[in-house]
Amino acid sequence: MTTAGGGVRELSYAEALREAMDIALASDPRVILMGEDIGVYGGAFQVTGDLVHRYGEDRVIDTPISELGGAGVAIGAAMTGLRPIYEFQFSDFATLAMEQIVNQAAKIRYMLGGAVSVPVVMRFPAGSGTGAAAQHSQSLEAWFGHVPGLKVVQPSTPADAKGLLLAALEDPDPVLIFEHKLLYKMKGPVPEGHYTVPIGKAAIRRPGRDLCIVAGAIMVHRALEAAEALSAEGIEAEVIDLRSIRPIDRDTILDAVRRTGRLICVYEGVKTLGIGAEISAMVAESDAFDFLDAPIIRLGGAEAPIPYNPELEKAAVPQVPDIVAAARALAGGRL
Repeated sequence: MTTAGGGVRELSYAEALREAMDIALASDPRVILMGEDIGVYGGAFQVTGDLVHRYGEDRVIDTPISELGGAGVAIGAAMTGLRPIYEFQFSDFATLAMEQIVNQAAKIRYMLGGAVSVPVVMRFPAGSGTGAAAQHSQSLEAWFGHVPGLKVVQPSTPADAKGLLLAALEDPDPVLIFEHKLLYKMKGPVPEGHYTVPIGKAAIRRPGRDLCIVAGAIMVHRALEAAEALSAEGIEAEVIDLRSIRPIDRDTILDAVRRTGRLICVYEGVKTLGIGAEISAMVAESDAFDFLDAPIIRLGGAEAPIPYNPELEKAAVPQVPDIVAAARALAGGRL
């Protein structure tokens, strides 16, 4: 973490994001905010709050209900030298702007030989757990992680939410920030002032010797809760917070596999072709594969849309008991 100093306070995840945008708006006249209902309403999840009253409608811009149009304007603004932050109301609505994100933002710098960059930041409230059903609860970060030219991050803590957003604003390429909706109210220590968290660097949230759990976003917290339960049984699980999907921190993951010999990948997106498949392949294609004492386990979302019913919604994505059960089975051969 690169920081300019200052104290540390308790902020919610949403407050930390708002503080990052406040700092950026105050310090850089190129920064603008764009999105549906981000002005007077304060955003669908109240992240932008009162920023429109502090910086005006020229810099906190309510866009029409057109994700394709809004994303296109943000990309165009970035190409002209501005630093736009575009908020989607739900990550699911990125499907309406795929042409602009995947065919334009991701490829323009390459196609123009580096003459133009696209320093746009896009924020996506993502994930299940709010009863928003199939069209408002998906985890689509792996889709975008597949696309060269995009950077994709998933902050799991308020401190990382602020630091990664500020880092994204300094990046010359498009950065997509997937913010799990269940984390918005979660509180944690956040340094004051300007600091950045490096994009592409994972964090070891809990050291362990018996197995490694690699997770992102809300799944980091479920993995930590599972690790505490496992510790009471004598199983010490290491928990790695990916933080960044593209680029991914290959070194931290492979080193953990070499040390522990066992790996569980936990993610909310649908299991098939998810981030766990990429991590598994990465291990299989490296020397870390020789250190494995058991097959890799992938815990991903069910092969189904997210249900509305709360009990079915929980059952559709990994929960703490699922992680505990998988870890027990994986560690059983060693202990």
